[in-house]
Amino acid sequence: MGDLLQPTHLLIIGILLLILFGAKRLPELGKGLGEGLKGFKDGIKGTPDPPPAPPTQPTQQSTPAPTSSAPIEPK
Repeated sequence: MGDLLQPTHLLIIGILLLILFGAKRLPELGKGLGEGLKGFKDGIKGTPDPPPAPPTQPTQQSTPAPTSSAPIEPK
């Protein structure tokens, strides 16, 4: 069976990833994977997440939609 992560195997996997996702998407995928692993590791350690941002107040008051008093007739 041998070692599965030999340099030639990693090279083939890298080429396949490049073909499947393209050069523009690979950095985004790597960043997302790294952030996910960091969050997982922090969750395992029990490090609390930063508190969520407070909700912002809307600047304009929304007006309710006018309601119609006409009955709805079946078609």
